[in-house]
Amino acid sequence: MALESGIAQLVEEFIAAGRPSSREQNIDDRRAGYIASTTLAGETETRVQVEDIELNAMTFRVVSPLNATGKLPCIIYYHGGCFVSGGFATHDNQLRQLAFYSRCRVIAAQYRLAPEHTFPAAHNDAETGANTIWKYAQKLGIDRENITLAGDSAGGHLALVTALRLKAARQWQPAQLILIYPMLDATARFASYTCNGLDYIITRDTLLSGYEMYMPRTDPLHPEASPLWREDFAGLPSTHIITAEFDPLRDEGEALYQRFQEQDVECTCQRSRCHSWLFPARRREPGGTKRHARYGLACCKPSTGK
Repeated sequence: MALESGIAQLVEEFIAAGRPSSREQNIDDRRAGYIASTTLAGETETRVQVEDIELNAMTFRVVSPLNATGKLPCIIYYHGGCFVSGGFATHDNQLRQLAFYSRCRVIAAQYRLAPEHTFPAAHNDAETGANTIWKYAQKLGIDRENITLAGDSAGGHLALVTALRLKAARQWQPAQLILIYPMLDATARFASYTCNGLDYIITRDTLLSGYEMYMPRTDPLHPEASPLWREDFAGLPSTHIITAEFDPLRDEGEALYQRFQEQDVECTCQRSRCHSWLFPARRREPGGTKRHARYGLACCKPSTGK
């Protein structure tokens, strides 16, 4: 699988610049750089309605298809950013694309970031956010029986752990999970951390420095630091995993697929090209946004029931 031309150019520029390390950036610059990368997200999807709301002292972004009425299926989305960056600003267009192409109401929860807030702050916020959305389902216009938990990178991690917490507490369960190149193993033991860990912009250092800032005093094998190794997956809903060929996280996502199969969880796994595949490679590539959004949404349609 070859990189698209626009992505390949970005990788070449990254290598030519000496592979700058995330460890050498202060946190403000790292966050600003992530926001700046949203220029890759193409033309803003305007065929949706966007509203920011506060419930239970948490902020949510609600993105709905235009003129949607009645209760809609819901995708609760957790943004990526290695637990230290990201938010509504970095994922605005992805949320819009998800809402438009899936015809779902997409609700993103803003969770606290490291290093200001360390483990388990983001995990607790992710769980609280999901429960708040479920509690206010009628107010939000969503179908409680058709809620998907989804996220990319650190957000995929949070979607999985939130589902596990809900299951352990015998609370409501989502209809399905969508895990997009999830961060699952804080020990970085897989080969893709080596073969893809230097050249593809989202590097080994990018991921591990995020873990280190968020979990400075946590054992990397803690079940909520490295959920890949848990033995309590049975009973989780149908799950769709999307990995990326040129990504340090590739192998652990595919290992999760194998572990789900061993523990009788219904699961599919699809491989894309690189981390941040939801972005079109360049604005100048015709239809890039639509192509990338539909690629992921092929398996993001919520089911008709639990």
